[in-house]
Amino acid sequence: MKTGQVSHRIQTLFLSAQDVAVIVRRKGLEFCFSQLVDVMRADFLRWADFDKSARVARYSPNGVIELMPIADSKTYSFKYVNGHPLNTQLGLPTVMAFGVLADMNTGTLELISELTLTTALRTAAASALAARALARPDCRSMALIGNGAQSEFQALAFHYLLGIRELRLFDPDVEATRKLMRNLQAFDLGLTACDSVGEAVRGADIVTTITAHSGLAEVLDAEMLDAGMHINAVGGDSPGKTELDPSILRRGQVFVEYEPQTRAEGELQRQPGDFAVTELWRVLAGQAKGRVDAQQITIFDSVGFALEDYSALRLMRDLARELEVGQAIGIVPELADPKDLFGYLNLLNNEPQRAYIGPLCSQTEKEVCG
Repeated sequence: MKTGQVSHRIQTLFLSAQDVAVIVRRKGLEFCFSQLVDVMRADFLRWADFDKSARVARYSPNGVIELMPIADSKTYSFKYVNGHPLNTQLGLPTVMAFGVLADMNTGTLELISELTLTTALRTAAASALAARALARPDCRSMALIGNGAQSEFQALAFHYLLGIRELRLFDPDVEATRKLMRNLQAFDLGLTACDSVGEAVRGADIVTTITAHSGLAEVLDAEMLDAGMHINAVGGDSPGKTELDPSILRRGQVFVEYEPQTRAEGELQRQPGDFAVTELWRVLAGQAKGRVDAQQITIFDSVGFALEDYSALRLMRDLARELEVGQAIGIVPELADPKDLFGYLNLLNNEPQRAYIGPLCSQTEKEVCG
């Protein structure tokens, strides 16, 4: 090898929030939700292939910062994500995230992507995946309790994938509900703003709770439930944070993503350690029963699991390559001699080598992304 010749060019695909928005606009929300559910389901059916662990979290008085790792034999993935409910008072999102895919054989970074927008998509897709397996097939109405940043995604995932036609909405912040109704006015949905949780839940087939309440809240009361309901509990996703009256979990069968994590973070944290639950993958694989009759109440205690992010990152990577969206970045030094990292500084000439940075966006995408 000649002196100064780079032995291997390492490029990492970077997807910004704008890139992901371009992908969703070009492919369409319905397509993206459908693909996410299909990819996620296939990955859940490979449950034994994954090295799994509960997320690592660090808490402050105002919120939490988490790392969510998972890997199979080929690909390592992790997500960095925060949850700070007071951020909206500062003009910041409650949730901000990014994620990584890396090659297990070499450690090479394949993808760095935003996961704020993608997390909303994957959370709604996971809810719809569970509801397909657990809710009555004739469900047409859903109560949506909590009308913040993720509410539209939940509404449209259930509309496209489960045929929900009517939404009954409640949020103590009436402006949040008005925002949601504005954003959904172009869709074929009946929208009813309600004055209370009880009013919203009354007559609904599915109840989705996706609030930012802190503390051991009981947003949903057991007396509000009717036979045959499916409860999609999304907002209680960290220790000391819940949304459901604990007695609700004793009214029906409870399903979870990854039991060790949900027992610490979900609605299960208020139940005894031997409280019976079923992991969703077992239902999808036919190893356990889901809904057994039309009168049963089913509860999906969703806290979000790293496998769902792994699925979403892989799908976004593949769609970005198909559409030529994103940017190749040189995040790793390109070395003539992989053992000579110090030489990269090129101290004698005082001219550091420049990592290759090349756009993967087409000119059209550049114009869209700005």
